[in-house]
Amino acid sequence: MPTEDELLIAWTALLHRCGATDDPEPYGRELLRRWSEPQRRYHTAEHLRAVLRHVEDLAGHAADPDAVRLAAWFHDAVYRPDRTENEERSAALAVRALTAAGLPAERVAEVERLVLLTVTHDPAPGDRDGEVLCDADLAVLGGTPEAYAAYAAAVREEYAFVPEPDFRAGRAAVLRQLLALPALYRTPAARERFTAAARANLAAELETL
Repeated sequence: MPTEDELLIAWTALLHRCGATDDPEPYGRELLRRWSEPQRRYHTAEHLRAVLRHVEDLAGHAADPDAVRLAAWFHDAVYRPDRTENEERSAALAVRALTAAGLPAERVAEVERLVLLTVTHDPAPGDRDGEVLCDADLAVLGGTPEAYAAYAAAVREEYAFVPEPDFRAGRAAVLRQLLALPALYRTPAARERFTAAARANLAAELETL
């Protein structure tokens, strides 16, 4: 996994490549600060690293890989477990930060759109950038049973303030929504690699709720 310094180097190179006219490093440091907030247990800098790694693995499928990379940086940049509008706030942060950095409006709008897609993880057919981002974000579902159990436990820790019966009901609804998607993964590589394990993991967790 890349260190914080390596992440900042990659961020700075990405912003310059995308047309930044302001120094990208302060924006990157602020994002990493957000990803390290104390209320996070799963949605941490480790999750950011994992999503960025999966984006790289799937980048050949994307129409605009750099837009997907930017969206990965911002997709959970605002995260409060006690609120429901985290994706919308993250998208708004992306618009503010990337506009201030001098990126073209068209690229900023695409990043905003991609971040908002993580509300449903249901990109339209042919939305190659959306498919890559959503598959990278959901790759954790297709891990080993042990890795999935660690992920599920971390999510429960983030919602420690929610009483057990309410958490079970809410979590079950989320799992059913994921299982009801037309496809959990849309890129050929992720579909082949993760689908079977993800469906088994989701079904096994659902049985415990």
